[in-house]
Amino acid sequence: MKYFRLTLLFVILSGALYGQDFKKFDKGNFIDGKDSISYRILFPENFDPQKKYPVLFFLHGSGERGSDNEKQLVNGGRLFLQEDIRRQFPAIVIFPQCKENSYWSNVNIVADSAGKRIFEFPKGGKPTQAMKALLGMVDNILDKPYVDPAQVYVGGLSMGGMGTYELLRRKRKTFAAAFAICGGDNVANVRKYKKVPLWIFHGGKDDIVPAVFSTTVANQLKIIGTEVKFTLYPDANHNSWDSAFAEPQLLPWLFGHRLKK
Repeated sequence: MKYFRLTLLFVILSGALYGQDFKKFDKGNFIDGKDSISYRILFPENFDPQKKYPVLFFLHGSGERGSDNEKQLVNGGRLFLQEDIRRQFPAIVIFPQCKENSYWSNVNIVADSAGKRIFEFPKGGKPTQAMKALLGMVDNILDKPYVDPAQVYVGGLSMGGMGTYELLRRKRKTFAAAFAICGGDNVANVRKYKKVPLWIFHGGKDDIVPAVFSTTVANQLKIIGTEVKFTLYPDANHNSWDSAFAEPQLLPWLFGHRLKK
């Protein structure tokens, strides 16, 4: 019984700290006619609106879709709350939330006879409702006087990795660098973001989104001369983002790039 009480107390305290940490992310909503999207935004400590800051858009996976404007922080939110990271990389970090009935990319997902999901990535195509709203939100954020247009970045995991590729090809001259974790795209789309330095991650044992999707994108980018890094974690499953977030060079590499006009 004593052990149970201690465990329960730990769970309660962990939940309290969890909520308290994420309160540092302000809540926001972008609405433009029928297009709307909620997001959480973390400003640098001692934010000065007279200065210009880098901005990073982070796209979550399908499990964090919804309308609570909270779940999207589950994977990645804590990384940007670390004091040393906030001190070393004073950037504006934004986590938009995709609604439950939409998807970041316009990938077609079907099931085979065994019930296994099959991803069909189109060449081009119209944006989803979530992507259309996201595009408007990105433009709105980049209009702010405190955003450095030479230091705009995007990254995401799973569905968000797929969305990262799509956002890059729909806004080709916007991002200085990007990272995609366990995502995928049609290789025919790769040339549309060939000028954006990319770091791609995937788990070798991923049974949700096969690693071959990242491998083919990375290989095609190398062929056409893009600055691309590809990291495969041989024993990782779908949650390869845990290993990616632990990479000590990820953020120095990302924020070390500036958009070349």
